[in-house]
Amino acid sequence: MTARELNAAGITDPRLRAAYRHCRRLNARHGRTYFLATRLLPPARRPAVHALYGFARWADDIVDVPEATGDVPDPGGTPGGHHGTGAARRAAALDRLAGDLARGLAGGAGAAPVIVALADTSRRYAIDHRHFADFLTAMRSDLTVTEYAHYGELRAYMHGSAAVIGLQMLPVLGTVVPRAEAAPYAAELGVAFQLTNFLRDVGEDLDRGRIYLPQDLLAAHRVDRDLLRHCRDSGRTDPRVTAAVREFAALTRAAYRRAAPGLPMLDPVARPCIRTAFVLYGGILDAVAADGWAVLHRRAAVPRGRRALVAADGLLRVTAARLAGRRAAVRAAGHLPPFPRPEEVR
Repeated sequence: MTARELNAAGITDPRLRAAYRHCRRLNARHGRTYFLATRLLPPARRPAVHALYGFARWADDIVDVPEATGDVPDPGGTPGGHHGTGAARRAAALDRLAGDLARGLAGGAGAAPVIVALADTSRRYAIDHRHFADFLTAMRSDLTVTEYAHYGELRAYMHGSAAVIGLQMLPVLGTVVPRAEAAPYAAELGVAFQLTNFLRDVGEDLDRGRIYLPQDLLAAHRVDRDLLRHCRDSGRTDPRVTAAVREFAALTRAAYRRAAPGLPMLDPVARPCIRTAFVLYGGILDAVAADGWAVLHRRAAVPRGRRALVAADGLLRVTAARLAGRRAAVRAAGHLPPFPRPEEVR
């Protein structure tokens, strides 16, 4: 993390600075789209986003570590190499993470870097601790739950795995309306992002034994686990699978539509960041379609040129928002006539 960001956030303690830098490295390494969008936030707010991402990333890595490696990561950034079955090892690692989190949020010393940064962010922005507990509950369910009977069940799971991420982010982003008014849209955007990941990662999740596409949706197209496994192993496509994937994509696009009204509720200087993530994640759906819905065989990605264009647009919007904010501040001091807010930051 750059010294400029840490200084802007008022983070001066050496241990805290090191912890936030650790989280930034996790974000840069694993969350390309997320990290790119975060760069559009004011520098003072970026460390908090990296801390939130770092915690979520670490818990997710604990759950998804390959059985064969025998290495379960701990929040400090090193493999654990714990003994026991894969599921038991990962469950134990989540328990340790939960204990470390509780101590860190209570102000205890000796916590791992991810928890040090997360606890500091939680205090600075008054983030409800229940969001972290709900997230860990969802992560634990991934150790035993391998499929969902219907969309309602999947939505219940995504409250903890995705919606709470949006709710954690909201205090950091800031709003121009009461936070409670914006909260449902922030939660829905978290759901939309995760549905996108589920669609993109159907093949990889199947290899982990999990199917996030609801069973009733698959059954409506005469798709079951055996057919998915056959297509994955053979490299072949099947029109029934394609139809099911297309329907899941339509459900995902509906989530984006429900989340969209929340974008204008955000602080103007935060909107370009979230809009960029909104457009890039939504672009994954277009990439999946352009790739012939072959999610069982490869991971679709937004083309690099498209990513660059969206990022450039976001940068322009950031500049416009910051200029508008400065003019508003000067105007409030009585030095400028009224200046209309640019269309870009509406």
